[in-house]
Amino acid sequence: MLLLLTVCRGSAKAEPWHDVLSRMPLLDGAQSSMRRAGEPLHLTGTNVLTLMVPTLQPNAVVKALIFLPGATDEFYMFHRASARLTNASPSLLDAVTALTNQTLIRATFRAPLLLLHTDEDPLEPVITEADSKLTAKLRQMDTAISFQWIDRDWDWVLPVLKRATGMDIWPGRNSHDSWHFYRHSLAAWNLTPWEAIEAIALAGKSAVTVRRDRSFLFPQEQLRFVPDTRTRERPKL
Repeated sequence: MLLLLTVCRGSAKAEPWHDVLSRMPLLDGAQSSMRRAGEPLHLTGTNVLTLMVPTLQPNAVVKALIFLPGATDEFYMFHRASARLTNASPSLLDAVTALTNQTLIRATFRAPLLLLHTDEDPLEPVITEADSKLTAKLRQMDTAISFQWIDRDWDWVLPVLKRATGMDIWPGRNSHDSWHFYRHSLAAWNLTPWEAIEAIALAGKSAVTVRRDRSFLFPQEQLRFVPDTRTRERPKL
């Protein structure tokens, strides 16, 4: 079975991420009972997120499964992605394998984040550390953050970031400055605040600046998000 993936970083001693995903059933009992024997399962724009995002279970290796904008565009904008699963009891790994074998979507493990993307998606977040002390403070935070989002906009994301970091988040809610962010589709378990910032930046294709906003009487600790305009290369058909 061909699996097109890239490993960007990770510990050589850690359990392989694909072994972890192989133990996570894609279908629950009710869904399995409704499926006819021998009937293939088709992953399309109508079900791929609702099947795969909730399937990720808490574990120490793959802490987040993220659909980057290029991957969701394959389903919702270009309408050219679909994958066929024939396993009687498919796992999350089977779904990832089917997507990478049968569509332009690729899988890259950027520990602890598993990225589903196309060739056009940047795989490293842009985080500008305008205040080194504030950046160090963020990196040292160890609060565990978990969330599952399917096609969520910025107004849904912002409160989670604010609670996790205790910082001012820009742009604010109901702001047109966030209209050019992509919608967020990912599952995350027990991320640190810094990992959550990276995951959200990648999912929404946004760039982040860690800064102190000195326009107030007392400078505010702020995370400032703007659209990430980078494109690597067009997906090869």
